Amino acid sequence: MPFKKLDVNIKEKLSELDFDTPTPFQIKSIPVIKSGKNLFCVAPKNSGKTTALILTTMQKLKCKEVGTAPRAIVFVENNEKALELYNSFLKFTKSTSLRVYVCDEREHIDLLKSEIFEGVDILITTPKTMNKLLLLEGVNTTQLKIVSFDDAEYLANKSVISDVLSITQSIHKCQYVIYLEKMNTTIQNLDNYFMLYPANISVK
Repeated sequence: MPFKKLDVNIKEKLSELDFDTPTPFQIKSIPVIKSGKNLFCVAPKNSGKTTALILTTMQKLKCKEVGTAPRAIVFVENNEKALELYNSFLKFTKSTSLRVYVCDEREHIDLLKSEIFEGVDILITTPKTMNKLLLLEGVNTTQLKIVSFDDAEYLANKSVISDVLSITQSIHKCQYVIYLEKMNTTIQNLDNYFMLYPANISVK
């Protein structure tokens, strides 16, 4: 069972929150994500995709803060979803030293840049804001271990894809995981750019 092979901090939090049994999606996806492969994760709503994202990100970072540069980035569609995901992460990370930071688009970009420089392990943002930060040299991407896209149907938007392709050009040797409900051709074709040799997990 995938939960049994997670960091002890994660297992303790799962027990505390009464997450005893992984969903079929989590059973299939968590071991593959842990293996380090690039991955498309396709499953319906309420199948446990976001929880799998949170758990595997924590596992990848060994539940500990390191350095100042982000080691994980999670991309979301908009500011509302960014704030929602941030609160979901905190339920699991608040008993660890992991530093989760959300780029609240209501704040000035220079404030986001200065706060990120203070030290972040997990960065939650939209592709648009991340691209702005990179243009301002506001994020160091050299320590990244995993980049995830939550509810990634928005990647079918041409302007979003443009931002993502620009961002990924500045990232080297990193695992990518894309979570979505239904695959489409635009997203599938990302394997021509940065999703090299991706695995596919699909649960109906």
